[in-house]
Parts: sequence; structure tokens; C-alpha cells
Amino acid sequence: MRARLMISLVAVAAMASPLFAQEAPKGVVELFTSQGCASCPPADAAFRKLVERGDVIALAYHVDYWNYLGWADTLSSKENTERQYGYARSMGRSNVYTPQVIVNGRDHVAGADLSGISGKIDSYAGDGKGLTVPIKARVNGDELEIKIGGGPGKANVVMVYFDREKTINVEKGENGGQQIAYLRSVSDVETVGMWDGKETSLTLPANVLQKPDLEGCAILLQTSTADGTPSAILGATVIMAGKSI
Repeated sequence: MRARLMISLVAVAAMASPLFAQEAPKGVVELFTSQGCASCPPADAAFRKLVERGDVIALAYHVDYWNYLGWADTLSSKENTERQYGYARSMGRSNVYTPQVIVNGRDHVAGADLSGISGKIDSYAGDGKGLTVPIKARVNGDELEIKIGGGPGKANVVMVYFDREKTINVEKGENGGQQIAYLRSVSDVETVGMWDGKETSLTLPANVLQKPDLEGCAILLQTSTADGTPSAILGATVIMAGKSI
């Protein structure tokens, strides 16, 4: 995991910034997948379509619990698996599966069910479970500036780093012999601050984005349960190539 960052966290009374004039993403889609899962390639293909939509933040977490089937997923990590199990606990579920999609940290959908995922995004956007707290970010010189709007509740400010597209030759296991291209595979997740409902600014060193193979990072405003497991996402943005979208 990345070393914990030293940050500056400042509550501000008002933030009349052009950063907040940009359109917010419609939702956050987190796919839990594996190179060793025979059911996952259709979900990976559906995930690509979600990325191409442009109005959602799509993140792919490769889990490690299928590695025993003869092929160790080259993008997997125990931290990704722990995040998926955390969602299961927060949703009162006793099991996890692949491919699984979590929408806005609130509910799960089968990973290849593109219409179901889109329907969940749309329904949340319409009933107050969408991304209701604005977040904008930009690189300004050697600093990464993040601005978060106000709203009810408390949440963590979570950075999710993801890599460029990677094409993997899966040599063994259930997908042995296939060459599969993976988008936005998550390489690390870290909490960099807290939000207490007030309009807030954070400043991080911009070099957090200058890593080999790093495509960008999503910034999530995410609640957690009493035991610290991830739960509903209230707001989000993403930094790509030194700019906010």
C-alpha cells in the first residue's frame, strides 16, 4: 500500500470556484473480477462499455481468492478482496462472488448485467442515492487541490489509484489461452482525510499522480459502517492526466 500522505485539510466558509461548475458523474461503478474466473470476461467487456459512457466513474478491483485455480491474477491483491468482503458486511451479506458490481457503495448487481447496472445508476440518481455532494479536483503546479461541497453526514475522503489498460495473456486456469485487455485496474486505495458535512478543501502533493503505469485516481466521498467497512458513496470525481473530469 502507498505510504500515508501528509495533507492539508481546511474547512472553508464558501467555495465559489469554477471547479464546481463542471458536471458531476452520474454514479460510481466498482467491478470485482478475476483473470481466473470463467464468468468474468463478459463482465470485463461490459465494464469497458461503462468506462466509455463517460458519465460514470468505473473502477475494476481484481480479487485474489480464485488464484488457487491454476492461474494467479497478475492484477489481484488481498486489499481488493478485503474491500469486496467489506461491502458484503455493510450490506448484510454472507458471501461474495465474481463478477460482482457495486453501485455507489449501496447495492450489488451481476457484473455482466449492463442493463441492470445502468438501471441501478439511473434509479439512484433519481431518488437521492446518487452523488449528491459535489467534488472537484485539479492539479495546480506541484499540488493536487480537492474541493468538497457541503451536505448531511460524515464520510472519508478516499483515493483510488488505477492503472492504464493492461493486456494479459492468461496462460492457465479457467481462462487459459485467452488474451484479455483490462481497463482501470485498481492498484491502491487509501483514506486521506475526513469530511464532516462542511465545505472543505484538501491539498495533496501532485506527485501522487506521477507513478509508472498510473492512469489516474478516483476521489470518493465514502461513508463507513460502525466497524469501518465501506458503505454509501456520496460524491466522487476522477483525475486523469493532470486534469479533472
